[in-house]
Amino acid sequence: MTRVFSGEVAGYYAKYRRGYPPQAIDALQETFGLGTDDVVLDLGCGTGQLALPLADRVRSVVGMDPEPDMLRLAADAAAEQGIGNATWILGGDRDIPALRTLLGRGSLALTVIGNAIHWMRHDELFGALVPLLRPGGGIAVVANGTPLWLQQNSWSPALRAGLERHFGTSLATSCGTLPQDRDQYRWALRAAGLGEVGETVVEYTDELTLEQIVGGVCSAVPADRLPAPADRPAFAEYLRGCLPAGRDTFTEHVRVAILTARA
Repeated sequence: MTRVFSGEVAGYYAKYRRGYPPQAIDALQETFGLGTDDVVLDLGCGTGQLALPLADRVRSVVGMDPEPDMLRLAADAAAEQGIGNATWILGGDRDIPALRTLLGRGSLALTVIGNAIHWMRHDELFGALVPLLRPGGGIAVVANGTPLWLQQNSWSPALRAGLERHFGTSLATSCGTLPQDRDQYRWALRAAGLGEVGETVVEYTDELTLEQIVGGVCSAVPADRLPAPADRPAFAEYLRGCLPAGRDTFTEHVRVAILTARA
């Protein structure tokens, strides 16, 4: 099986994937009443972009991901930031029954799932998570904006076309950010017996350099298709040629959609 986020791809992910604005962390804390006695699970935690800011708000955070390189970089980031209440576990959505044995029933205030949700069997996952939740706890599915090449701005369509030419494939995966995806998650949360299903949206704009765009692209390329180190300067120049000329930065509009449901 191809390790999509291994090796250097994980490094690009740690450096260039956008983090979460403080307003998103505030919304999670307020919705679930998170406090210093609580434990939070970040499923599909990647390199810790969501787990680490949550760690400041609760007793402990468990970051779980199927990719060892992602967990290693998450642990490095935690150490650099002086965060000592984060635990990193190798596993994915199908390992939740084993996690129940480890943590116990009613142990979690929140399970949060970011843009990794599209890799998971969400309908089975939500039901498996319910026994782990404390009363008033719940699940949050957080869409941290759409991929760079699918955004609704002046330069994303050109980036998408260039990437599709280069890799010879269609780029349509939304990472669970499309409205129809979110509707499926709402239905599945209710079907799992969760209530108070709602959504909070945080929007902001950011300016990206060419380096950040190239890094963001490389963070999403399967490890076996990442350009070799010697070829990366040419790849960056190719992407520069795909984007509108005469610009040093490129504006992106980020819509963070936080879908929540409570036990």
